Amino acid sequence: MRKGRPLARVIEPAVTGTGRPPSPRASTPSWVEPLPGRAAPGPAVGAYVPHVVAWNLTRRCNLACAHCYIAAGGWHTDADELPTADCLRILDQVLAVNPGVLLILSGGEPLVREDLETIAGHASSRGATVVVGTNGTGLTEARIASLMEAGVGGVALSIDSLNPVYHDRFRHGAGALEDTLAAVDRLREARLDFIVQTSLTRGNRDEVADLAEWAASRGAVSFNLYFLVETGRGEGMKGLSAEENDSVLSELVGLERHYRGRMLVRSKCQPQIMRHAYESSPDSPLLNYATRCPCGVQYCRITPEGKVTPCPYMPAVAGDLREHSFEAIWDESALFGLLRRGDLGGKCGRCEYREVCGGCRARAYARDGDLLDEDASRAYEPDGSTPLVKPASDSLYGVGDPVPGLTWTPEASERISRVPSFVRGVVVRRVEDYARRSGESTVSVALLDRVRSEMPVEFSKRLPFFARYRQ
Repeated sequence: MRKGRPLARVIEPAVTGTGRPPSPRASTPSWVEPLPGRAAPGPAVGAYVPHVVAWNLTRRCNLACAHCYIAAGGWHTDADELPTADCLRILDQVLAVNPGVLLILSGGEPLVREDLETIAGHASSRGATVVVGTNGTGLTEARIASLMEAGVGGVALSIDSLNPVYHDRFRHGAGALEDTLAAVDRLREARLDFIVQTSLTRGNRDEVADLAEWAASRGAVSFNLYFLVETGRGEGMKGLSAEENDSVLSELVGLERHYRGRMLVRSKCQPQIMRHAYESSPDSPLLNYATRCPCGVQYCRITPEGKVTPCPYMPAVAGDLREHSFEAIWDESALFGLLRRGDLGGKCGRCEYREVCGGCRARAYARDGDLLDEDASRAYEPDGSTPLVKPASDSLYGVGDPVPGLTWTPEASERISRVPSFVRGVVVRRVEDYARRSGESTVSVALLDRVRSEMPVEFSKRLPFFARYRQ
């Protein structure tokens, strides 16, 4: 068990930037005082692992997207950004807690930071899997080459429509779609993995299936559909109705089944997809996830100035890395303690899917400042007639290092240790299942190579970055 030094005061007041009067429930931060009728447990040191850390390195951006949770734009400067030396210091702290972390370097637009490759290289050389989240407009051949040289394993690109009029208007940048599509061609040529990220609105709701098909045809390793959280510049926007969200989630489950083995399909900020998977796709790999909303549980965000929040869409601050170590904040924050073991309220607290879904905590917080309140974007009405749905007993995404059931050679163990921590349990299980079916009791490097050669469709040709053995 890790031991972080005691914190006199980790939690800071929430930064809402809403301009509206706080609701009565939000006037006292919900993580400072116990919520009425609900437990407010303290943290459990060492019991949780930060498998994914997103880092908004800057608020500077060449675009000014309508929904941007960090309100990025060209008017920001680097005045409030952490200098390179501080970034490297913090990276070492993150990697001391989890050497196999998936690190997402984003913004704003991270390509505006001249030290991006220095930061990425520092992390990747020490074992992290590094992804860059970008609007793609600045991905020249030279920049792609320098990112790959720094050890970046993948790039996440924002594409909201294949219609340039819609995409460019939504992103507030003339010619943005053309530049991003050109970047996709360059990424394919360079063989750098990429993810297509789409923000769902009524304007592109009917384009979801076409966008997924296009992404798969271009070789994307994942298609991620983001559901609006009304925070940052997105506060003035209105997402789809709860019923419309349900329809989209049902469609996504079908798309996940269709592209399985070729491209991942995922919902973001909408864990209600788990209910749809349980009800209509019992063989879905989504059911391998062992947690509800991962923010503050397996996932956190670092802001440009070095504050830690549960996720990019929740501005509630768990601690400041200029004052405390990452380990201390992760282990001892009362805010994270509430997210990990606090009782959910409203429909989410009554729902039989609360342990496998639990609603989006950032959306609950954005609505009234109560991060444990119900997620109002859901249409499902629990009536108490269905037994509690528990995560599968062998759920393995996010469990880190599982206990092996077979003997592994030292070489095979070393190779599997280079898989990102959040998928390592799934990889181990699949390898051992394959070994048993083959009548083997020992996992060797040769067996790992055979498993890879027999993976479905496209993934057998080239493992995506999130399942690849780091060099």
